[in-house]
Amino acid sequence: MKGASGMPQMTDVECALARLVAFYEHLSLESLAQLGAVYAPDARFKDPFNEVQGHAAILAIFEHMFVQVDAPRFIVLDRMAQGGQAFLTWEFRFRMKRRVAGEQCIRGATHVRFDAQGRVAEHRDYWDVAEELYEKLPLLGGFMRLLKRAGRR
Repeated sequence: MKGASGMPQMTDVECALARLVAFYEHLSLESLAQLGAVYAPDARFKDPFNEVQGHAAILAIFEHMFVQVDAPRFIVLDRMAQGGQAFLTWEFRFRMKRRVAGEQCIRGATHVRFDAQGRVAEHRDYWDVAEELYEKLPLLGGFMRLLKRAGRR
């Protein structure tokens, strides 16, 4: 779609996706107050550890994240929007508060569906917990790598 200037215009879904990406790339304890502008009141959120619905439950997940890790940040690598949905690939970078030194990185993907107001109605994260998290922990990591090697034989 092109506007009067002949330049391509963003669709409603692309605008909603841009708002979501900006929310995640600038996520902080202070910016969590903007959750209601990005997520529908009854939005569903699912990741490898959680399955919740509603602003309060989603907010609790983010608040818990800030308690568990230092300097969390999301970097969106790619995005696609079509119809009322979108798909993102990302990196989540953070520092563990204990046990693991240095910055950690989890790579994953997210599928979202938007409501008629351009807010997220469904959010589902996909990432490999064993590879991206457990293998990086001191004691559990050694065991997970051993299991992985045994599975290849």
